Amino acid sequence: MYRLAAALLLALASPALSAPADYVLEPAASSVGFETDFGPDRITGRMPVTRADLTLDFDQVSNSTVAVTIDVQNAEASFPFAAQAMKGPKVLDARAFPEITFASTSVRQAGDGATVEGNVTIRGVTQPMTLAARIWRQKDSEPGDLSHLTVRLVGKVKRSAFGATGWSDMVGDEVRLDILARIARQD
Repeated sequence: MYRLAAALLLALASPALSAPADYVLEPAASSVGFETDFGPDRITGRMPVTRADLTLDFDQVSNSTVAVTIDVQNAEASFPFAAQAMKGPKVLDARAFPEITFASTSVRQAGDGATVEGNVTIRGVTQPMTLAARIWRQKDSEPGDLSHLTVRLVGKVKRSAFGATGWSDMVGDEVRLDILARIARQD
């Protein structure tokens, strides 16, 4: 797999790819991983990504946009009680708020990746969020082929900022996110 810098160089070498390109999600190969502290241990889990709309501009990274929708109702955690508690009314309240959304407000190059700033909405509360992004061509793709990519976005949120305060005496406030999205270029 190649890092964003390699993809940028390939895109710059090909005038056909220099314009912004829209990408759509491959949902079966995409998910949001998360972890938080549980005393001396950790709770880990996954949530399905139901939608990801990305426009990638390899010439002007600042023209890129990211919008992601996550399915809270089908979230899984490292043990059943954690999943049930997380989806319940004291934390994410999946019945009332079945989705988490993120929409970028700016994208800028940062080393061989990018910094994506935007707004995340959890439990109906919207807060700013910053994610570190990396993009690779998918395994076994031809050099210069940017039709199928893998995007990894990493960040963190404080659940208390969204009113998700249940079991705060046992479960950490910081939730670390690791979003993996497989995307395909729209023709």
